[in-house]
Amino acid sequence: MQDNTQTTKQKAVHINIVDNVYGSIAEIGGGQEVARAFFQAGGASGTVAKSISAYDKTFSDYYYNSNKPGRYVAEDRVIKMLHKEYTDLLNVISESKDCETKFFSFADTVETLNYHKNNKPHGWMGIRFQGSDRSKPNEVKLHFNLLENDGNLQQYTLGALGVNLIYACFHHHTTPNTFLISLMDNLDTDRIEIDLVSMEGPDLDYVDNRLLGVQMVKNGMTHAVMFDKDGNLNRPGDMLYKKDIVAIRGSFRPITYVGFDMIKTAIRMIKREGDYNKEKSIVLCEITMRNLMASGELDERDFLARVDILNGMNQNVMISNYSYFYRLSEYFNQFSINKLRLVIGIPTLENLVQDKYYSDLGGGVLEAFGRLFNKNVKLYVYPLIKNKRLKTGRLLNVDENIFYLYQHLLNNDKIVDMEDMNRAWQGIFARDVLNMIKTGEAGWEEKTPRFVSNYIIKNGLFGYKKPKEL
Repeated sequence: MQDNTQTTKQKAVHINIVDNVYGSIAEIGGGQEVARAFFQAGGASGTVAKSISAYDKTFSDYYYNSNKPGRYVAEDRVIKMLHKEYTDLLNVISESKDCETKFFSFADTVETLNYHKNNKPHGWMGIRFQGSDRSKPNEVKLHFNLLENDGNLQQYTLGALGVNLIYACFHHHTTPNTFLISLMDNLDTDRIEIDLVSMEGPDLDYVDNRLLGVQMVKNGMTHAVMFDKDGNLNRPGDMLYKKDIVAIRGSFRPITYVGFDMIKTAIRMIKREGDYNKEKSIVLCEITMRNLMASGELDERDFLARVDILNGMNQNVMISNYSYFYRLSEYFNQFSINKLRLVIGIPTLENLVQDKYYSDLGGGVLEAFGRLFNKNVKLYVYPLIKNKRLKTGRLLNVDENIFYLYQHLLNNDKIVDMEDMNRAWQGIFARDVLNMIKTGEAGWEEKTPRFVSNYIIKNGLFGYKKPKEL
């Protein structure tokens, strides 16, 4: 099949020669790679009114932060860059151009690979651009991580991404998923990870940034996205850095009293470990893409319902493509976290200790456990009462080949039972509650927090049917 993707140069030429757009390009920290792409393509005088690189921190503060020191590779800095450059552009240029010209300001602030190659290159990029309402510009921002181990290659990647963003804003802003996919044109996930995209403005009001986030994971642009308690898409590094993390994986379709008890019990347990600081701790309800795509397609309304309900219960939400817990552990630990407590139930633990669960690993369960149990990681295991028998992590039967390893993990508190859970909620399973909701069977409301049941009924979620008449 022929690849019809335009090259970076072709996009730059199209913007320079065909599109009637005009603007400024401000870049900090990674050279002037986006501006260079337009200059090298030819015809840049039709597009670039101004290019600037306030590389020195003092100049950056002078131009963009009221001459006060601040964070340089940050969302706040790129927003200030966009606003200043856009205002200057309109004040100086607007009356000299015809009324059909659409103005824009583009900005990026980037940390590329340093000389010693011991930093974590990343950056913010954004654009303000005129659309249907010339008095109210649209704005798109994104955060990215540069993955190449060569500074020159990172600069080329930065230039390609900037051209892709500008082109997408003027050609794909009416089709968000096409917009997202086009950001990776002439790039790949070995070179760059985009973990946040935010759109706003009169032409973009229809866009739900939460859906952008889950589409980024689905498209392979990033491994995970995170929403805070207000439903806002956040950069994972900002939410996780140096934090104590309690993460609970589930479908949350819906969250039941058991799920909520798992969260509350885990919080009590991590508090008892000592050195607890609420401001430096975070609870995450994690949903995998595999769970969201269980029916074969992403049901956007279903996804948003889960996020809305969890946010309504004052919970943060994470969407990831990590099926295996050892990969989830590795992901969290890249952010220099303090503690990680993974909350799981007995059925999940029974899978975790089986070799067949790790068919893609040469070392099987031994390798998986070695990668899972970083020194700061523990499993909190929620017991299960089945057939009037209590099943716990400590009482779990495991294969002989990992018996002593498992005992080692128990004895060193790497696997810890959640002993003070609320036994009154035992026997509640989300899949059973969901089936009751769909079939109209009475009594499911008693198995979920009141906010959850009221929200489901009010909005007709998860295939809700009114209870059958007796």
